[in-house]
Parts: sequence; structure tokens; C-alpha cells
Amino acid sequence: MKKLIILFLLLLTFNSFAQISEKQVDELVENTLKSFNVPGIAVAIVKDGKIVLAKGYGVKSTKTNEKVDANTLFGIASNSKAFTSAAIAMLVDEGKINWDNKVIQYIPEFKMYNDYVTNEFTIRDLLTHKSGLGLGAGDLMIWPDGSDFVPKDIIQNIQYLKPVSGFRTQYDYDNLLYIIAGEVIAKVSGLSWSDFIENRIMKPLEMNNSAASFIRLKDTSNVIVPHVPTEGKLKIIKRYTNQTFDAAAGIYSSVNDLSKWMIMQLQHGKYGSEKQNKLFSEKEQNEMWQLQTIIPTTSRAPYNTHFNGYGLGWFLSDVKGYKQVTHTGGLEGIVTQTTLFPELNLGIVVLTNQQSGAAFTAITNTIKDSYLNIPYTNYVELYSKREKDNINDADKSTSEVWAAVDKNQKDKLKIDHKKYLGSYIDNWFGEIILSEKKGKLFFKATRSPQLAGEVLFYKDTTFVVKWDNRSFNADAFLFFELDEKGNSSALKMKAISKLTDFSYDFHDLNFIKKINSGFSN
Repeated sequence: MKKLIILFLLLLTFNSFAQISEKQVDELVENTLKSFNVPGIAVAIVKDGKIVLAKGYGVKSTKTNEKVDANTLFGIASNSKAFTSAAIAMLVDEGKINWDNKVIQYIPEFKMYNDYVTNEFTIRDLLTHKSGLGLGAGDLMIWPDGSDFVPKDIIQNIQYLKPVSGFRTQYDYDNLLYIIAGEVIAKVSGLSWSDFIENRIMKPLEMNNSAASFIRLKDTSNVIVPHVPTEGKLKIIKRYTNQTFDAAAGIYSSVNDLSKWMIMQLQHGKYGSEKQNKLFSEKEQNEMWQLQTIIPTTSRAPYNTHFNGYGLGWFLSDVKGYKQVTHTGGLEGIVTQTTLFPELNLGIVVLTNQQSGAAFTAITNTIKDSYLNIPYTNYVELYSKREKDNINDADKSTSEVWAAVDKNQKDKLKIDHKKYLGSYIDNWFGEIILSEKKGKLFFKATRSPQLAGEVLFYKDTTFVVKWDNRSFNADAFLFFELDEKGNSSALKMKAISKLTDFSYDFHDLNFIKKINSGFSN
């Protein structure tokens, strides 16, 4: 009889809505740090208007070994997009703008790939990822850090990006249109996007340690540094600081501050000890949390998701019968995730200083499963294996390319570099220069100088560029077109690895060689 009672209690424990304990979160995160080689992680859980947990784990930097805590600041990257949509919602509440106003009403010089799309493009369209442009189109104007493009350039150049689908017909994630949304906010409010976010959102919510970008932080004594797995080792890299990207991905915050943001969201825009203050109305929050763009999905256990899509600054789906509102964010060496369940009054945020998305997903899913009454799954083990398989698969294909390149060098193939030398122009990215030094061919982008490296022969008229910065994981093919004399006349590019971040959108470039631009150094 006693054994039956114990068995009953055990079943009750695992099958009731037994929220995860702090000790269990500690064990989960420590296991995640080790399994995914992440130096530091911060986690917060809010429930029913209160902070259940806000805690840091691991270290801010593998160089200093300073500990992460609940106030440690991370770049939240594309989680910033929800702040941009919230800012517009506030302006809608104030009667200063409407979601369906045309962009050209505020930015007359705005121009897309054809006149119809230009004239019909609305504020809503800036936020919904169905412009007709491809995944990450034009991101090389802001990625990697170090380019000299400013919002004015992006507004000017976006017209040259070619569509891959019909306007408003297909989901393809973008960043540039959120930058333009930030410019709309500035035009309408009279404040820069950064000033609006800090003064109108962060200050009222008492997100006192946060800022709209790293450059604007008043105190940088408790900030992580980014880490990237590079050629088998975890490497500290230079922080991304390009403020042009801010309206899409600029914010730095902590789990303590983001807990206040999540509680306000779960309280339909209200905040304060008695919910006496309001950032935006429930009406406009419903607008942000309505499905705007369909993303195809397949229903499978344990979440049985039947719909998936994007709202205004948030991904939306049904998870085990509940509405899930979420977003992720990624900069080189930093990835993050925010997840809300409005019906459960539950919010989860995970911030990391390495770029393994599998790490934050394992933590988020384990925590949310405990609240959704879903039997335990070892996501750390599951995603760790999946990540290693994906890396091994990608490494196999890239290794074959580099093996061919190495063989060419060992065989000392004679390649006539002169017919490839010169200046090449793309109408939105600008100029790249191929030059020769001591018998070797080199690539350099004029407006994005971090994109520099040696160019090596692969086969036929195809070369590869090996970037000097080895943390990019973005080496690329160069496909040359030759004229009737056998000299290069045009150039296209494509990432070698399938795991290359989509913001290295080399495939969107179309370079034409400048006449009489061949030279050597």
C-alpha cells in the first residue's frame, strides 16, 4: 500500500502543473553552458506580474572570468524589433500615425523595386517581413560591423534589391525595413529612435541599466563580451556597435530590466505597482499580436502547433493550445530569446554570449514545458546532438571545397590573375577591388573593409575568398563571367557553408567590372 502511495505521488509530481524550481533551472543552465560551450547565460521567468527568477550563470568573458548576474547587460539583437513596433503603437494611440499610412507620406524619397510597391508600402509593411524581398536582403550594408552605410543610404539603395516573391505574398525575414521604421518614428515623434526608446519606454519602465545601443550605455562595467567558435576554439571577438542597425537590433539590456518589459507586455501595456500607468493600449497590443504574415508549419508533438506566423515585431504560434508570442535575436557572438504566454501570464527570457541558438532554445523549451504540463524532454542532449550533426554536415561540404583548393595550390596551377584584377561595382553595395600582391589575389570591399581576404582558385572560372577575419564563418564563392577576350566582365557570389548567417547575403550582389580597371600592386 505504501509503495502505491509513493508511486501516486511521483505521478502527481510529473503530471501536474509543477513549475520548474530554481534548483532545476540552475542544473539546466549549468548543463547548457557545458554542452554548448557557452561562457555566460542569464535567465528570467516572470509569472502573474512577478519575477519568479532572474539570475546569471557562467562568465561575462573567458578572459576576465567575471561572473554574469541578473544585471549583466547583453545585446538583445532582434528582440529590439518589438520595441520598435511598441514605439509605433504608442504613436498610433496618440493619433500621430496609423499602421496603414503609406511610408512615402513620411519619407518621400523611399523607393522599392517598382512603383506599385513603393506607392502602396505602409508602416505595417515595414514590420511584417513580406515585402517581396528575399531573406536578409541587403544586410551586407549593415553586416558585418564596420560598413559606412547610414539610414539615408539604406533608404536610397533598397530600390535596387530584387524581389524573390510577390508583394505581401511570402514570409522572408528582413532587417533593413525595421531601420526605415526607426526613421519613420523619428520623423513623426521628433525624437531619434534611440531617444524615443530610452525616454518613452525604458525610463517609464525603470529599465535603468538598459540603453538603445552599446554606444549609449552610461556604465559598461557589467557587460558581456561576444564569443564565437572559430577553427575549433572559442574566441572573443570585437563587439558589433554599428548604430545604423539599432532600430532592428541595437538594444543592450539585462534580465532584470527585461522582466519589467515582459510584465508590461503581459499586462496589456500597463505598468506600475497598481497597473496605474499605460505605455500603449490593449487595442494596439492586440494589433501587434495579430497574425500578419503566415509562416508554414507542420503540427507535431509535443507542441501540436497548428499556426505559425509573424505579427508586428513578434513571432506568433499556438503551442499546446496556448498562444505563444516570441522573438529571437542574434549578433555575432550573442544570441537571445524572449517568450511570452499571455493566457498563462508567463514570460521567459534567455540571454547568451555565444551564438548557439540551440542553447537558448533548450533552456526556454525546458522551462515552458514545465508550465505547459508537458513530460520532460532532455533538450540539451537532443539539441546538442542535432547541432553537432548540422555542423558535421556543413563541414563535410566545405571541406570538399577547401580540399580542391589545397590540391590546386600543391599542384602549383598557373592562374592568370590579370584578367580578374580590377574594380567591380554593385548598385547597392558599391565597390570591391581585386588586386594582386606578391603573386596572390586579394578581395576588399571599399565600404565594408572587414570584408577582405585572399582569393584562391577553385575550378573553371570559380574562385573562393577566405576572409581575414576567421570568426565570420562566411567564406564565399566568386563566380566570374568572362567577355569574348577571356577577361572578367562580371562577378557574383555565394556563401560556401549552408550554416553561414543569412545576413551575409552575398547571393544578392551583382558586380559589373569597371572598364579599364585592371591593375596589380
